Amino acid sequence: MVVGEAETQAALARARSGDGEAFRQLTEGYRQELQVHCYRILGSAHDAEDLLQETLLAAWRGLEGFEGRSSLRTWLYRIATNRCLNALRDGARRPAEQPAYRLEVTLPEPTRRSDPSWLEPYPDVLLADLPDRAPGPEARYESREAVSLAFMVALQHLAPRQRAVLVLRDVLGFRAAEVAEMLESTETAVHSALRRARATLAADGTPSREGAPLPGSARERHVVEVFSRAFESGDIPAILALLTDDAWLTMPPLLLEYQGLAAIGHFLEAVAMRDGRRFLMVPTRANGQPAFGCYLRDPRTPILHAHGLLLLTLSGDRVSAMTRFTDNALLAAFGLPRTLRN
Repeated sequence: MVVGEAETQAALARARSGDGEAFRQLTEGYRQELQVHCYRILGSAHDAEDLLQETLLAAWRGLEGFEGRSSLRTWLYRIATNRCLNALRDGARRPAEQPAYRLEVTLPEPTRRSDPSWLEPYPDVLLADLPDRAPGPEARYESREAVSLAFMVALQHLAPRQRAVLVLRDVLGFRAAEVAEMLESTETAVHSALRRARATLAADGTPSREGAPLPGSARERHVVEVFSRAFESGDIPAILALLTDDAWLTMPPLLLEYQGLAAIGHFLEAVAMRDGRRFLMVPTRANGQPAFGCYLRDPRTPILHAHGLLLLTLSGDRVSAMTRFTDNALLAAFGLPRTLRN
C-alpha cells in the first residue's frame, strides 16, 4: 500500500538518515508496477527484476537528490526508465547473436521469417499484485491490457526511446511535460517520438483483444480445456478446428512463423506430433492469457521432460495464435519444473 503524504515525508526524513526500513516503506507499494514497467521496455521478466533492483539501489543512493518537485512515484519511474534505456543502449542484456537451438528435424518452409525477438512471457502471478491504480488522463491503454503478448510484440518493433515514450504516455498516462523531464528532453521531442511510435503500431495492425473471453471465465476455460485435450491426444484435426483461419504459430526466438490451417497442420504433423509423440499440458497463465507448460511423454520411462511454454491468444471461442517459447529455463518463473513423473 502506498503511504500518505504525511507518512511519506516522515519516512523520507528517516530514509535520508540511513533508515533502510523507512526506504522499504516508501517504495514497497511501487515495486510491482515498476517491475512491469521494466518488462514492457525490455521484454524480459528476468531483466525486469534485475533493473528493478538497480532502480531501487539507485534511488536509495540518490535519495538526497530527491527534491520533491515531482511525486516519489514519478521520480522512481524516471530512474527505472533511464536505467532500462541504458541497458538497451549498451546491449549487455541481449545476446549478440541468436543462441544455437538444437533442431531435431528439418522444419517445414515457413509462411514468413520474422525479425529476431528476445521477448519472454510474463507470469500472471506477478500481475496479481499489480496495484489497481488509475492511469493518468493521457492514457490510451488499460494497464493490464498493455502487457498482452500482442502488445509486447508490437513494442519490440519500436526504437527504445519511442517505446519508453509510448509506455509512459499511452499506458501510464504521464503528461508530456513529465515525460520530457524524465528523459531530459523537450515536449516537442516527446510529441514527435509518440507520433512515430503510434504510427508504427498502427501500421503493424496490433491485434485487439476486445473479442477475447474474460480471463478465468467459463467461456475461456472451455476453449482451454478443449484445446488441452486435443493437444494431449495428438488430435490434429481437433486442434485445427479450434483455430481461426488466419491463426499464427510462432516459436521465439526461432525466426520461422506459420500462418493458416494448412501450414500449422503440416507443422504439427511433421514436427510437434511426429511419430506419435504425445504431451502433458500443465495449465498456467502468462501476459493475461492462458498458457501451458509442455512436457514430452516417453513410453520407455515415467519421466516427462519439459518442452517449452505454449501461450494461447484467443479470439472469441477460437485460438488466433499459438506462441511456443522454446527456452525451458523460462518455466521456473511459472513455478514449473524441468521434469515430471507420470
